[in-house]
Amino acid sequence: MAFSPLRIGMVGGGNGAFIGAVHRRALRLDGECILVCGSFSRKHDNSIGTGRSLGMPEYRCYADVDAMLCAEAELCSMPGTSEAALECVSIVTPNDTHVPIATAALANGLSVISDKPAGVSLGEVEGLAESLAQSNGSYALTHTYLGYPMVWQARHIAAQNAFGPVRKIIVNYSQGWLASQAELSGSKQAEWRTDPKRSGPAGAFGDIGSHAHSLVEFICNSRMTRLSARLNAHFPDRLLDDDGDARFEMDNGATGVLIASQVCAGDENELTIRIYGENAGVEWRQMEPNSLIERRGDGTLITHRAGLDKPLCSQALERCRLPSGHPEGYLEAFANIYRQLSRSIRAGARPASYGVPGIAEALRGMAFLEAAVSSSQEHGAWHDIKEPSTGPDLRGLLT
Repeated sequence: MAFSPLRIGMVGGGNGAFIGAVHRRALRLDGECILVCGSFSRKHDNSIGTGRSLGMPEYRCYADVDAMLCAEAELCSMPGTSEAALECVSIVTPNDTHVPIATAALANGLSVISDKPAGVSLGEVEGLAESLAQSNGSYALTHTYLGYPMVWQARHIAAQNAFGPVRKIIVNYSQGWLASQAELSGSKQAEWRTDPKRSGPAGAFGDIGSHAHSLVEFICNSRMTRLSARLNAHFPDRLLDDDGDARFEMDNGATGVLIASQVCAGDENELTIRIYGENAGVEWRQMEPNSLIERRGDGTLITHRAGLDKPLCSQALERCRLPSGHPEGYLEAFANIYRQLSRSIRAGARPASYGVPGIAEALRGMAFLEAAVSSSQEHGAWHDIKEPSTGPDLRGLLT
C-alpha cells in the first residue's frame, strides 16, 4: 500500500499568532503529515488569508470549527471528489476551547493533537478521556520538550542501576516577557494568557509550569504525588499568576523544587532540569538542547551530545536527524511529536507506544495545576495531586 501522509486540519494559529506557525513548520518537516484545511481564526477573512498564504484553496478555510468538521465530512464523501479525507485536528487555540474542539473532533471519528494544558479543569479533561475511550481516534498533547533526543537520553540514564535511586529534582522555567504589563499594550498572547476565562485558573504555571511538571515525571519515570505551592501576580490588576514555585514529592521517594516564572526580566526561555540520583546527576538546558551533562559521584563529568553518530539510547537516536555538530532544536522536537503521532495512527497503535504524550499526561498535568492553585490559595499548604482514574486503553508513557 502506498504511503500517505497524515491529513491534518488546524484550528487556530491564524496570521499574527506565534504557535500556529510553529506547528505548521513542524508538521511538514518529515513529510509524514500534511495540512489540508483549517479554521485559523474566528475572523473569517484572517482564516482565508492564512490559508491563502499557505497555498490552500479558499473553500477549505473555514469560519469556525463546526463548519470545518461538517464541510470536510461532506466534501470527502462526495462521489468523484479528488480531496483526501481529513484525519486529524490540530488545536492551537486558547486553553478554554481545547476540550470542546477535541471532543467535537473525536465525535466525528478524527484524531486530535492539542496544545497544552489539555483544558481548564481536571473535570473537563476527565470527560475528554471518556470521549476518547468511546471513539476510534487518537489523542496527543504537545509537550514539546518530550520530543528532544537528550530528554530521552536523560530518562535512559536516570533508569540505570548505576545512577542509583533518584533523590532530588530541581527544575526551573523562567521567561521575562510578562515583566511588564504586555496585556495592556496590545499583545494578544498576553491578553488571553492573563484572562482566567480563557486561560483557566493558572497563568504562568499553566503555560510553562505544566511543561516543567511533564519533564519531571517523564525523565524520572515517576509520578509527582503532593506539593506545596505559592503562585504570585506581580501587578495588582493581573488576575493570574505570572510567577510561582512549588516543593514537591514523588512516588519514588524523591523530593524537588519547581519554579515557573514569566517576570524574570532578560530571560528568554530558560528551562533547566537537574535530576540527582544516589551516584550521579544529569542536567539538561533547553537553550543548549543538544548537550546533556552527567556528573558522577567519583568526579567524572560526561557531556553527552546529540547526533546520529553518537552512542545514545535507541529512543534518543530515533529522534535525531543529523550527525553531531549539526544543531537540532525546537522545530525538530515539535516535528518528532507530529511524526511519531502519524506513525502510531498508521500502525493502528496508541500514541504512547510511539513515545507521544497523550491523555494520561493531559490528566496528570491538570491534576498538578489544580493541586498547585489550591495549595497557593491556602498559603502553601501541602496538597495531594489527585490520581485520575484511567482505563487500560488510556495508559500513557508513565504507566
